[in-house]
Amino acid sequence: MSAFRSRHYAALICLLLSTGLPASANAAPMESAAMQPTATDAALSAKRQAIPVIAAWAATGDLAHLRTALNQGLDAGLSVNEAKEVMVQLYAYAGFPRSLNALGELMRVVEDRKQRGLHDSAGPEPSRPIPTGDELLSVGRENQTRISGGPVDGPVFQFAPVINQYLQAHLFGAIFERDVLSFQDRELATVGILSTMPDVTPQLRSHIAASLRVGLSVAQLRQLNQSLAEAGLLDASKRAEAALQWHLSQNAASH
Repeated sequence: MSAFRSRHYAALICLLLSTGLPASANAAPMESAAMQPTATDAALSAKRQAIPVIAAWAATGDLAHLRTALNQGLDAGLSVNEAKEVMVQLYAYAGFPRSLNALGELMRVVEDRKQRGLHDSAGPEPSRPIPTGDELLSVGRENQTRISGGPVDGPVFQFAPVINQYLQAHLFGAIFERDVLSFQDRELATVGILSTMPDVTPQLRSHIAASLRVGLSVAQLRQLNQSLAEAGLLDASKRAEAALQWHLSQNAASH
């Protein structure tokens, strides 16, 4: 294995321990409808730009700035259910307290907007029932394999096999099967969340790579970084840009 592939694998292992991203250095073309790019080289819409900003402020626990970001996102066409989904996903990266507080703030924002005569679209629910039991584990394993480009295995899973069962059944099964957000939008949210944390560089780098694998472009990720900066999240923007530059330099060095 080359030095680059070794570093990349190590970074993915770190990410796996905290977020559940598969520990694979190779990626296959995406097949899931939720993962298909809709406009890979197009600029992020105002609605999609709002997702990482909302996720970032929610991750910091700054409810005043979150309120502003939520109003901007809803004004840009984000549905209430899409905003809810960002908050639900937040708990996997920043914990239940931040997620619950953010959901409470979203609830207050939606009610306040109703009082002001603004009626936001609820948006779609998941398009299919979420499976349970063995079927849920199977679906989660399939999603995990599709994202990683092959079956996931390695020393961590051999040491603690149960962690992969939880990842497959819960994260890649119960959460990723909720197609209210696409995999691209989930990565926009995740990069926003992780960029607020100064001590998760390996995970942020790995999610930058994951964002590109699910169909986001380098230009779109740079636009994400700019959106964070314009929202006042300057440190987060710098971390996300540094992670992107690291990924690009590692790719260049491997060729």
